[in-house]
Amino acid sequence: MSTYKPKNILITGAAGFIASHVANRLVRNYPDYKIVVLDKLDYCSTLKNLSPETRNSPNFRFVKGDIASADLVNYLLITESIDTIMHFAAQTHVDNSFGNSFEFTKNNIYGTHVLLEACKVTGGICRFIHVSTDEVYGETDEDAVVGNHEASQLLPTNPYAATKAGAEMLVMAYSRSYGLPAITTRGNNVYGPNQFPEKLIPKCILLAMRGKQLPIHGDGSNVRSYLYCEDVADAFEVILHRGEVGQVYNIGTKKERRVIDVANDICRLFDLDPTKVIRFVEDRPFNDQRYFLEDQKLKNLGWSERTTWEDGLRKTMEWYTTHPDWWGDVTGALLPHPNMLMMPGADRNWTEELQILRPTSSKENSTQTTEPASVSEGKPKFKFLIYGRTGWIGGLLGKLCEKQSIPYEYGTGRLQDRTSLVMDIQRVKPTHVFNAAGVTGRPNVDWCESHKQDTIRTNVVGTLTLADVCRENGLLLMNYATGCIFEYDKDHPLGSGIGFKEEDTPNFAGSYYSKTKAMVEELLKEYDNVCTLRVRMPISSDLSNPRNFITKIARYDKVVNIPNSMTVLDELLPISIEMAKRDLRGIYNFTNPGVVSHNEILEMYKKYMDPYFTWKNFTLEEQAKVIVAARSNNEMDASKLKNEFPELLPIKESIIKYVFEPNKKVQF
Repeated sequence: MSTYKPKNILITGAAGFIASHVANRLVRNYPDYKIVVLDKLDYCSTLKNLSPETRNSPNFRFVKGDIASADLVNYLLITESIDTIMHFAAQTHVDNSFGNSFEFTKNNIYGTHVLLEACKVTGGICRFIHVSTDEVYGETDEDAVVGNHEASQLLPTNPYAATKAGAEMLVMAYSRSYGLPAITTRGNNVYGPNQFPEKLIPKCILLAMRGKQLPIHGDGSNVRSYLYCEDVADAFEVILHRGEVGQVYNIGTKKERRVIDVANDICRLFDLDPTKVIRFVEDRPFNDQRYFLEDQKLKNLGWSERTTWEDGLRKTMEWYTTHPDWWGDVTGALLPHPNMLMMPGADRNWTEELQILRPTSSKENSTQTTEPASVSEGKPKFKFLIYGRTGWIGGLLGKLCEKQSIPYEYGTGRLQDRTSLVMDIQRVKPTHVFNAAGVTGRPNVDWCESHKQDTIRTNVVGTLTLADVCRENGLLLMNYATGCIFEYDKDHPLGSGIGFKEEDTPNFAGSYYSKTKAMVEELLKEYDNVCTLRVRMPISSDLSNPRNFITKIARYDKVVNIPNSMTVLDELLPISIEMAKRDLRGIYNFTNPGVVSHNEILEMYKKYMDPYFTWKNFTLEEQAKVIVAARSNNEMDASKLKNEFPELLPIKESIIKYVFEPNKKVQF
């Protein structure tokens, strides 16, 4: 492994939190490197973050200025003979981005663009390390056992993350177009001394020190991974010297914590009663449930996390208790939802808004979450607890509940963790539970073949645990299962119109995914509180969704052409809610009546969407050469569901009505 040795490093934003720890470390450990810091000393940065030893070191220089100033940046690159840039400067607080999104675009995108253009114009840059965030990946599925890796798709969900993703695209473009030797990092949450208290951990510590309540967004179930600042500084030291140009490195940890657990740990450090000092407040406009990173690539360079959560949190608490006035007046930053107008120096009266942090009386329930007025005024007739928030079906269920004004909450516990499921039920007090969580494999079921323990842990153990907990609490469980447990056979031949019924024994075991689904379905027969819905090849009107069966086959180079039963979610998901209301139980083939072939769907696609669309077919034998696990093909008998809901459309009619007519681009 080759080692890169810089001479003159420009670190942007190094009077801020993370970059100051990096700058202090490099100045201390490498006296032969010249470290130039460029920082505009915004509200969340201070020269005090750069230690006296750093500021007095002969190999250090500080320049007050904005990265958006092209003249200044060009001047520094030339006069300081900069060969390496470590670009940390950015607006980073998500809360701020919802109210000041243009400021984030200006700093994070335009500022980065100025730096890149300066590199192109002046030349001489041997390394450009661009510091990004795990938030560019968007939410990680709650049940995901493998984190986002460096090649995962970027799906940002808030203005901050979007600007960081945009900056990454600029870095990539300059790397490809102009040969800029760039490296990008994407990191988990960082905590430790010197952090401005708009962030969760320093905010809660300072509030606890002041005898105030700790505001927690939503229900505190959001999961985050936290790294201690010195471990992160060590990671950047490793990437600087051993990182490979053109690569992206995740800086992460597998040790996840819910936000509420972080608050509880801080309460323990201060010997406070969480039920009295924690207060749940309105959530962000959108709050990603979980970020989960695959960090092996960085570990391969020799880096590892060294500081335990307990030690890091204790060190952080001790630093803030000995430096309570480090940031001066931070009243505005300690609000539940601060923005940049509230930061030091802003002319604003906070007395009224700070009332939300007042200590509650012992009679108040500090763990109560906010519900719609129609719900809080009296016990709702229906209230759903849904598992699978970040999944396709789980997400659609939430939208349907909102459309029908049905109170609902997403479960925060893991299916295989019985205690967390019990806590969810005690907290939400649902009338019904919907399970749309499970392992299906990414990008497809082939993944399950090499992750068998993970698959069975969620699909079998997790589902059974949830069913058992629901039975103990007298709750009906609506369980979304699969019909991919059958295969055409002599009693159900292809093209015969004879479909598999609910009572038929599964006969397909070509994939490990299907094996686990058949296994759990058999075991669930012992639970009379479960309604199992066998979904097949799900289709929806959202043709941009990569999980949509139509979207999948329209993007394949070749497809097989076999008639199959399928599920049009736009029609059937509302039916599943009605089934819960009717207290239906047992097994249902949750498909539209009849079958449709791949070619028939693609003919519809061509007719309604793209008259020039073409495709090719290949045989099952040819398909088998490019997949790991076999695929199920069958017809399901939907008579039982049709009898309960006579208005249910045949599959081809349903696809036209719910998918192609609303999306039609071709005028007949």
